[in-house]
Amino acid sequence: MIFAHISDTHFDGGERARLRARRVMTWLRGMPLDAILVSGDIADHGTEAEYEEARSELVAEVPVLLLPGNHDVRAAYRKVLGGNGAGDGVDQGAGGEPINSVHRVGRVLFALCDSSIPGRDDGLLAPETLAWLREVLAGADRPVFVGLHHPPIRLRHPLLDSIMLGEPDEFEELIRRSPGVVGVLAGHAHSAVASTFGGRPLLLAPGVVSTTRLPWATPGELTWANTVDRTDPPGVSFHVLDDDGRLATHFRIAPEPA
Repeated sequence: MIFAHISDTHFDGGERARLRARRVMTWLRGMPLDAILVSGDIADHGTEAEYEEARSELVAEVPVLLLPGNHDVRAAYRKVLGGNGAGDGVDQGAGGEPINSVHRVGRVLFALCDSSIPGRDDGLLAPETLAWLREVLAGADRPVFVGLHHPPIRLRHPLLDSIMLGEPDEFEELIRRSPGVVGVLAGHAHSAVASTFGGRPLLLAPGVVSTTRLPWATPGELTWANTVDRTDPPGVSFHVLDDDGRLATHFRIAPEPA
């Protein structure tokens, strides 16, 4: 089982975001992948036009699985993307409810959670989302990857740590008590990060639209104005799940188009 994991495309109607996403997707198409996961901030302003753009660019021969981030707007996301046409257990919510979806791809299950709080940059798994995830994990008949946008740990970055997932303890305990969970996948940080959470791998995909500078590698004080690096190439995580259940992750940058 091999799948690509990308995040933070931030489609905004402009050429730059579109071309960076196209660069990644063009490289991924034709690879022997089982799926592609995009872990949130699909759009930059959450408009229907931005989701139409995403729908035209985030396509491949394999399922492309999406979940929302803090820049996404649930009503417009649902109207244009719906359950994004992948898997057999798409989001059945409506209006402003969290967009949670489950997808069966090959021999694994993707449980994708909406960690966004409308109108805010930080995240939270609402009680109904945790209840939904608990039910999904209890009934899972195959290995599960749990996806969300907001990382549930501190990254030791003063700006990012102010907008992480809030109140992660119940979520962590649920992961710890669910032996079928292979790993937790997130985005939001615009940085490739490997850690652990609830005794499982926690893997953050690098950003497509930009990269976050690190405080110990950046002269001077980081601010929201200078922490974003728009010159780094877009990155991709490749997750490989062996038959014995061992997970390996490779981080790569997408090459310039030929």
